[in-house]
Amino acid sequence: MLTISERGIAMPASPIRKLVPFAEAAKKKGTKVYHLNIGQPDIETPAEIMDAVKHTDMKVLEYSHSAGNESYRRKLVEYYKRVGIEVTHEQIMITAGGSEAILFGFFSCLNPGDEVIIPEPFYANYNGFACTAGVNVVPITSYIETGFALPPIDAFEKVITPKTKAIVVCNPNNPTGYLYSREEMEALKNICLKHNLYLFSDEAYREFCYDGEYISAMQLEGLEQNVVLMDTISKRYSACGARIGALVTKNKAVYDTAMKFAQARLSPPGLAQILGEAAVDLPESYFDAPKAEYLHRRDTLIKRLNAMPGVFCPTPGGAFYAIARLPIDDADKFCQWLLESFSHNNQTVMLAPATGFYGTPGLGKNEVRLAYVLNVDAINAAMDCLEEALEQYPGIVK
Repeated sequence: MLTISERGIAMPASPIRKLVPFAEAAKKKGTKVYHLNIGQPDIETPAEIMDAVKHTDMKVLEYSHSAGNESYRRKLVEYYKRVGIEVTHEQIMITAGGSEAILFGFFSCLNPGDEVIIPEPFYANYNGFACTAGVNVVPITSYIETGFALPPIDAFEKVITPKTKAIVVCNPNNPTGYLYSREEMEALKNICLKHNLYLFSDEAYREFCYDGEYISAMQLEGLEQNVVLMDTISKRYSACGARIGALVTKNKAVYDTAMKFAQARLSPPGLAQILGEAAVDLPESYFDAPKAEYLHRRDTLIKRLNAMPGVFCPTPGGAFYAIARLPIDDADKFCQWLLESFSHNNQTVMLAPATGFYGTPGLGKNEVRLAYVLNVDAINAAMDCLEEALEQYPGIVK
């Protein structure tokens, strides 16, 4: 009898996308759905980078170098220098989105059965990448009461075992929007050096920091050989469909190992590299407008949420996500109910249950993640729906 692999069975479904069938059914009924469930920005992709692809005079769309076009990698050296990161083009590998960078990092540094510590709630797909690599995720909990600040160092110490090989952080954070302070990043440096651990740093949202200073793991002096930076243009330039990211490391052994995986998949996307290279030439002022827009959206969302009875949402310092605690019995049931059984003025809102962002069973049952990727009018309409839903939902907890 044909069977499915154990890896395939263990591979978790996306908690962000699992409610899509219910959203599609709601739309078929004529209900307008406000999508706050997924980090797909509505900011227009810059015309200049789209034009770079349209106007290319390439006669053959051929393979690039497995590490990506040298011209693009050299351009990225300039980009990273602008954000305070000193690297060479030979320390940058272009990947198919940040996802492939994370996979290459895991494949290169970790053996099946090894453990990675990740503060929770965390980006749900880290579970999928870990499953693919045969790696075990060890969560340590951060709490909504502290705005999801980095857990204390003794929480890390308690779970470190001989199998522990790395810590994974996302800064600014998806799904919480938390922006790690210099002190927190230094604490991570110290524990990585003490226990000889890799620090995988996902910095997809560095341009969108509102309160506080952005500190890259690549800026931590003395940790150069431990850091593997995972990056992407997806959110930075509202180019999620380009599938262009980067793995950046000063550890030559890690880079050379990742290159073997890069060679096995031949090369990253060709046309998208042209788009990514053109993006580096955008003026630094390009980010002023989207950053201001996200800040306006954040402030609108947080104000509306915290004005609702029984709702609490800390103010995120970066990215474009927030996690809110709602007076509900079960976030998964509530989010499905919003799509299946509720409408307000023939509208509803799609949220992501926070249970999918925790590794510890039972956590996040009364929390949801909201992505403020819609304009302020749409956010206000979505909050009108949520406010009314919390009046009608049968599983309200007083």
